[in-house]
Amino acid sequence: MKNKEQFKTSIGGQALIEGVMMRGPEQCAMAVRLPDGEIDVESWTIGDGSKKWYRKAPFIRGGFNMVDSLVTGYKCLMKSAEKSGLEDEEEPGKFEKWLAGKLGKSLTSVVAVFAVVVGAALAIGLFVALPAFLVGLLGDMVASSLLKSALEGVVKIALFVLYLALVSRMNEIRRVFEYHGAEHKTIACYEAGMELTVENIRPQSRFHPRCGTSFLLIVLVVSILVFSVVTWNSVVMRIALKILMLPLVVGIAYEIIKYAGRHDNPLTRAVSAPGLWLQHLTTNEPDDSQIEVAIASMAPVIPAKKGEEDAW
Repeated sequence: MKNKEQFKTSIGGQALIEGVMMRGPEQCAMAVRLPDGEIDVESWTIGDGSKKWYRKAPFIRGGFNMVDSLVTGYKCLMKSAEKSGLEDEEEPGKFEKWLAGKLGKSLTSVVAVFAVVVGAALAIGLFVALPAFLVGLLGDMVASSLLKSALEGVVKIALFVLYLALVSRMNEIRRVFEYHGAEHKTIACYEAGMELTVENIRPQSRFHPRCGTSFLLIVLVVSILVFSVVTWNSVVMRIALKILMLPLVVGIAYEIIKYAGRHDNPLTRAVSAPGLWLQHLTTNEPDDSQIEVAIASMAPVIPAKKGEEDAW
C-alpha cells in the first residue's frame, strides 16, 4: 500500500549467508535465518567514529568508509555463517582452536582485518598489477601510452566481469545473491514510500544504483582515466604509482555513486546503467522467506524521523 512520496535514502546493506545486513544513519542490523526456521536479528549502534571529519569530507571519506564497510561486512558474514549452521558442518582445526584460545573475543575482529588485507592484496594483484603486466608485454608494439592505458582498462574490466560470471555459477554464492536481490528490493520498497511487506517488496526491482557491484565498476572506470597519466616507462613503477593513487580513485568513485544514488536524471542514469547491467550477475530473484529476512534487518535501522537518512 502506497502512503508516502518517493525519496532517496542512504540506508544500504549486504547479503550474508542465509541473511542480510543493513546499515542506517545510526543503527546497523543483521538478520539470519536459523536452521530451525526462525529469524535471528541482531542490531547495534554505529560508533562515533562515523562522525569524524574525514568520514564526511568529500573525496577523502570514500577510502575510510570503504575499509569500514569491508571490515563490518566480513564480521557479519562470519557471524551469519555461524548462526545459519554452516560452520557446524566442519570441525575446527588445531590452528583455529589455538587462535580462539589466544585471541578470545578479539578473534573475529582480527580475522576480519586479516581477511580485508588479504582480499585487498588479491584485488590489487588481479586488477592493478596483472593488467599492467599483460599490456606491458606488448612493449614497443603499442607506442601510444593512451592506447596502452585503454587496453589495460579493457583487460581490467574483462577480468572483473569474468570473475563475477564464474562466481555467480557457484551454488552457495547463488543463494547469497538471492539475499542480495532481497536487500535491494526492500530498500527500493522503502524508497517508494510503501509499507515493508512481502507483497509490496516482491514486485520491486532487484537492481539498485548504490550497489557495491556498481561501485566497483565505477572504481575500475575511474582508475582507467586517472591511471592514464601514469608512466609506462617502467611497469613496476607504474604498478607502484597506481597503488599509491588508489585512495584518490576510490574517493572519486565514492562521490560519483553517492550522487547517482541520490539523483535521477539522464546523467546519473547513464552512469548507473553499466553497474545495473552487472547486477544481473550478482543479484537473483529472492523467495518470500528471503524477503522476510531482509525486512527483519531493515526495520531496526530506519530512522525515527525522515530527513535523517543522510546522516552518514
